Amino acid sequence: MKLSWPAAIAALGVATTVEAIGPVTSVGNKFFTPDGKQFFVKGIAYQLSPGDPLIDTEQCKRDVELMKELGPNTIRVYHVDADKNHDGCMKAFNDAGITALIDLDTFDTYIEPAKPAWTERMHDRYAEVMDAFIKYDNVLGFFVGNEIISTEAHSQAAPFIKAAVRDMKAHRDSKNYREVPIGYSAADIAELRPMLQDYLTCGGNSSENVDFFALNSYEWCDPSTYETSGYENLQKQAKDFPVPIFFSETGCNVPGPRLFDDQLAIFGPKMRNDWSGAIVYEWIQEENKYGLIQYENPTNGEEVVNGVVRSGTPKPVQPDFDNLKEKWEQVGQPTGVVKNSYDAKHVSVRPCPEATQGGWLVKGNVKLPAVGESFTGTYESVPSATAAPTTAGGNEGTGTAANPARETQNPAAPTKVVFRGMVAGLVGVMLFFTVWF
Repeated sequence: MKLSWPAAIAALGVATTVEAIGPVTSVGNKFFTPDGKQFFVKGIAYQLSPGDPLIDTEQCKRDVELMKELGPNTIRVYHVDADKNHDGCMKAFNDAGITALIDLDTFDTYIEPAKPAWTERMHDRYAEVMDAFIKYDNVLGFFVGNEIISTEAHSQAAPFIKAAVRDMKAHRDSKNYREVPIGYSAADIAELRPMLQDYLTCGGNSSENVDFFALNSYEWCDPSTYETSGYENLQKQAKDFPVPIFFSETGCNVPGPRLFDDQLAIFGPKMRNDWSGAIVYEWIQEENKYGLIQYENPTNGEEVVNGVVRSGTPKPVQPDFDNLKEKWEQVGQPTGVVKNSYDAKHVSVRPCPEATQGGWLVKGNVKLPAVGESFTGTYESVPSATAAPTTAGGNEGTGTAANPARETQNPAAPTKVVFRGMVAGLVGVMLFFTVWF
């Protein structure tokens, strides 16, 4: 009798015993668990099909069993249906010590970069997703958008991202929900990303600023190094960042196989003081060959989309699965800092970036759009709540938008199928390249 992978793992006695983590909070630029330990994201992008992957309890349980061998503590889910029941899947992940990052936008409610608007319908749909998931203690955070800004003209959408953050925080607080962190997932575009990460944390009003900033980056393509990959520059720009910053997608597959050496850098001494981990793209093997598992031996009851089996018993894609498992075993559980001894005042305060020629188009701090407003072509400038932004010790922030450092090309962002990306993915392709300054 041929055993399934989860059954084989259990038979060998190698499944890891884990416990639920509990609600994670953000303080300064760190995440902390309820017992005061720093939390580092070791995650997997988990979107099995165009639909909601968190409504099939049995499939979640099958995937969880193999995830226990691999070792993630987080999944990222791009599309969910607020009207469905997620209790079974969220419990399965929670029992395995796995948190979830949930995108609030959907196929028809994302902020469109060419014609940015923040409508009442968008607001209400975002709020409905929050309402549906807030009850789960293992929800790590919510994204208000994914790769909305990818060209110079798209930077005009940034105030609408911030407006979404403001209103979702207001909704969270008006409902007396726990303070689940709310953030944004950015494309790695060199002439835009440094300004965007500063803009989303500037102005001195925490009710409008993101609680975390995440980056979809494919700069590190094995074989590479911390210095040659571009990570050294990413680290400079993240030094003492005011909120947790982490990779929301990573794992370049050019030339392949993936070695995941970047994980040793992200969780190593050069980056872990400022970065809060990484999410590897992705769980399921699709046409772009970024998957860690595939579902085999399809039956009539299994879902098949675009020629890919999207349910069943997961089997590792080798050697990528074992390579990532090995790197995460080497990393172990980074110790970080203890909440009681952490000084959040050490983080920097970023100035709102000025417009740049051929790049960022939002000039400083501007009035955010209200619900029901769309972009009219201009923004009204408003004063920031803080003046003369400095880092701890009185030095100017390192690698801010005012002085972006030179960096390596980003050659291998994956081509994502139509249901994966929120913006360019909706027209079939999301190839984003980082350029030289």
